[in-house]
Amino acid sequence: MSMTTPPGWYRDPSAPHTERWWDGTAWTEHRRAPGTEQQGHQQQQLQQSHPQSYGPAPTVPMPAADGSGRAKAVALTTAAAVLVAAIVTGAVVLSKDDGDGDPGAIAAPTTSVPADPPSSSSSSEAAPEPSADPGRVVDELNGITLPLLDGWARPENVSDTDVVMTTPGTYDCPGDDGLCRHGTVFSRTVTANDEKSTAALARDDISDAADLAYDRNKIDERPFHGITSHRLVEQGQVAVAGRTGYFVRWRVRTEAGPGGYVQSMAFPSSVGSESLVMVRYVFDAGAEGPPLADMDRITKGIRPVGDADTGGGVGSSIGPTQ
Repeated sequence: MSMTTPPGWYRDPSAPHTERWWDGTAWTEHRRAPGTEQQGHQQQQLQQSHPQSYGPAPTVPMPAADGSGRAKAVALTTAAAVLVAAIVTGAVVLSKDDGDGDPGAIAAPTTSVPADPPSSSSSSEAAPEPSADPGRVVDELNGITLPLLDGWARPENVSDTDVVMTTPGTYDCPGDDGLCRHGTVFSRTVTANDEKSTAALARDDISDAADLAYDRNKIDERPFHGITSHRLVEQGQVAVAGRTGYFVRWRVRTEAGPGGYVQSMAFPSSVGSESLVMVRYVFDAGAEGPPLADMDRITKGIRPVGDADTGGGVGSSIGPTQ
C-alpha cells in the first residue's frame, strides 16, 4: 500500500455504485451508498476500529456562513476540488483489474517481448525445395514436360494460359498495331469434343490454329492482315511420351509479313483419365523465325511428368505420311 492513500471512503472497485472503507492497508467489509449522512461520525468510528498511523481522514474546511460573495466563491471552489479529486480517485480505482487492490495504485505498463528468432541450426536443417529443371517446361494439367531448347523461353507477359513456351522478345506486327512473337508453343486438354480419333482431332484443329495465329486473333486483331493461302506440309502418326498421336502441319502465307508454319498434334495423356491433349506450334517463316526442325525436336522430347526416359517424337517406325 502506498503511503499516499490515507484511510477513507472510496469507490468500491467490485461495486462502483457503492463506497467502501479503505483502512490505509486493505479494504474492509464496511460499505455505504455515496452521499450517506453522518460521514464524519462513521469515519470516526471506523478509524477507532482500524487505527492507523496516518491520522484522521482529511476534512474539507467550510467557509464561514457570513453570506459574503467571497465565502460563496470559496465554497464553490472547494466543492469543485473535492469533486475532481473524487473523479480522479474513482478512475484510478476502476483502472485496477484486481478488485482488492490498492485504490491509489496505478498498474505498471507492460512490455511485449518478441519471440526468439529461429536458430541458425534449425534453419539449416530445413529440407530445401527441389529446384525445377531449367531445361524443361512442366505442364502439370496434362501430365507432360517439354524440352526448353536453345532460343526458347518460358512464357512472360502472355495472357493465354495455354502457352507453354515462346521465342524471346517481341516485334511490331506487320499488320494491325500490336506485338508479335516469332515462335509459340501451346498445350491444352481437349474438352469440348467427343471425338476420340487423334487424326480427326488434329485435322479439325489445324484450321482454327492457323486462323488464330495468322488471320484474326482472340481480340479481333489482324496482325498479318489475314491468310491468303495455305498448303499441307506433313501429317501422320507420331509417338508422343510413349503414346501414339497424330499431327498435321501447314505452311501459311499472309497478306503482310512472311507468314509461317502451324502444326496441330493430338495424343492421349498418360495420367488421370488419359484425356486427349492438343499441342500447337506456330513458327514464323523466314530468317527471323525459329528452325522448323524445332517442331520435331520438341515433340521428340515430350515426356510424362516424372518419367525422363520415356521415348517420343517421330520414331523410325512411325513417320509422317502425305
